[in-house]
Amino acid sequence: MIKILIAIVFLAIIVSLGSGLFALVGDRGESKKLVNSLTVRISLSVLLFVLLIIAYMNGWIEPHGLTPSAPP
Repeated sequence: MIKILIAIVFLAIIVSLGSGLFALVGDRGESKKLVNSLTVRISLSVLLFVLLIIAYMNGWIEPHGLTPSAPP
């Protein structure tokens, strides 16, 4: 369940990034759409970071790095 929530928040960050791109290109600085998009993206990024920390601390997710290979 937490992995799905993390994926949804990540996708929302990507959508906010796209929204900011369209606001940057199409708005010409006439409204605050770009600022609002940036605010939403930063908030979602902080939420994602907090969710990852909580999930790791509770053991719901585990990091899996690359293991060094044995020398031949």
